[in-house]
Amino acid sequence: MAAFRYRALDLQGAELAGVVEADTLRQARSQLKAQGLFALALEGVAQARPGPGRRRLRLGHQALTLLTRQWATLLDAGLPIEQSLSALMEQSEDPACRPILAGVRSEILAGHPLHQALARFDDSFPPLYQALVQAGEKSGQLALVMERLADTLEARHALRQKLIQALIYPLLVVLVATAVIMALMVYVVPQVVGVFQSGHQTLPLLTRALIAVSDFLRLAWPVLLLGSLALAWLARRALARPALRRRWHQRLMGLPALGRLLVSVDSARLAQTLAILVGSGVPLLHALEAGRAVLWLMPLQESLEGAIRLVREGVSLHRALARDKRFPPLLLHMIASGEQTGRLDEMLEKVSRQQQEEVGNRLAVAMSLLEPLLILAMGGFVLLIVLAILQPIIAINQLLH
Repeated sequence: MAAFRYRALDLQGAELAGVVEADTLRQARSQLKAQGLFALALEGVAQARPGPGRRRLRLGHQALTLLTRQWATLLDAGLPIEQSLSALMEQSEDPACRPILAGVRSEILAGHPLHQALARFDDSFPPLYQALVQAGEKSGQLALVMERLADTLEARHALRQKLIQALIYPLLVVLVATAVIMALMVYVVPQVVGVFQSGHQTLPLLTRALIAVSDFLRLAWPVLLLGSLALAWLARRALARPALRRRWHQRLMGLPALGRLLVSVDSARLAQTLAILVGSGVPLLHALEAGRAVLWLMPLQESLEGAIRLVREGVSLHRALARDKRFPPLLLHMIASGEQTGRLDEMLEKVSRQQQEEVGNRLAVAMSLLEPLLILAMGGFVLLIVLAILQPIIAINQLLH
C-alpha cells in the first residue's frame, strides 16, 4: 500500500489537502470520490518532487527531535516499524510530518529497510540519522539507538541555539555598520564634498581618496553585487569536486584557531555517535562505519577509513586513530582508557561532552572579542570619513584667518 498526497474540492467547493493510502492511483481516486471529494492533484508521496513554485516538505529540528522521541517509545513498547509509523501519523499535528511518514511507510511496505526509506527524504533525515538507524537495524537495538539519538538531537539543538544567540548581536552590528557606511559613501559624501570641488582648490589626499572610493561605489555597486553572487556560485561548484574540497578542508584545518575548532566539532560528533552505538551493543566496526558519515572534514574521513581497515586487522582503536595524528590527543587518550577498562562507551560519552564544552567556550570567547572589534572597526571607518570631510573645512578656516 502506497501513500498519495492530494488536493481536492469538497461538495461545498472548499479546497482540502491531505494524504490517502491506497494500492494504486486509481484506488486513491476512488477513495476520494467515496468521501465526496473531487481530486485536483494526486501524486505518490515517495516519488513526489517539488515543481515550480512548490516547496519541498521538510521536518524542522524540533519536530524531528519530538518524532524521534515518540518513535523510540513506540518501538520500545514492541510495535513493529509499520505500526509505529501509523501511530505517529495519527498523532502528528505537523502538516509536513504526516506526508513524510506516509512516504516512509510506503517504502517499508515496498520491502525497503528503514534507513533506505529515510534516505528518500534526506531533507528531513540527515546522514547522521540514517547512519545510526542503519546501525540500529543491523544490531537489533533500534529502539535504544532511537532513544539516544533523540538525546543527541536535543543536545545539538541546544548548542545551535547558543551559537545563534551569540551571533545575533555581531551580525546586527555588521549590517548596521555596512548600511551606515554605504549611505555615507554613496549619498552624504558626494553632496558634502561637492561644495569643496566647486571651489577649484587643492583638496587633501584623504579627501581625494574618499571621493574616488565614493565615485567607484556609486558606479560599480551593481557589478560588485553580481560579481559577489557569481563568485559564491563558482566557489560552490568548485567545492562540489572532491579533490578541491579536500584541499580546502586541509587548509581550514591548518588555520591556527579555526582549524582546531573545526576538528573539535567533528571529533565531538564522532565520539557522540560511537558512544550511542557502542553503548547500544552495535559492533565496533559497524559503529565506525556509521561514524564516518557524520564527519565533515574530508581529511578526518580518510583517517577514519584507514583506522577502520586497521581495526579490522586487529589493531586497537586508539592506535588506529593515532596513525595520522589528526584527531585530538584527548580523544585518543580517552579511547585508550576505555579500551583498557572495558568502558569505551562511557569514555566516549565523556570526551564528547568535553569537546562540546570546549567548542562552546571557544565560540563564547571569540564572540566576546568580535563584538568590540566590530564596533572599533565601524568607528574607524566613520572617523576616516569625518576627517576627510573636516580637513578641507579646517584648511579654508586657516586661509580666512
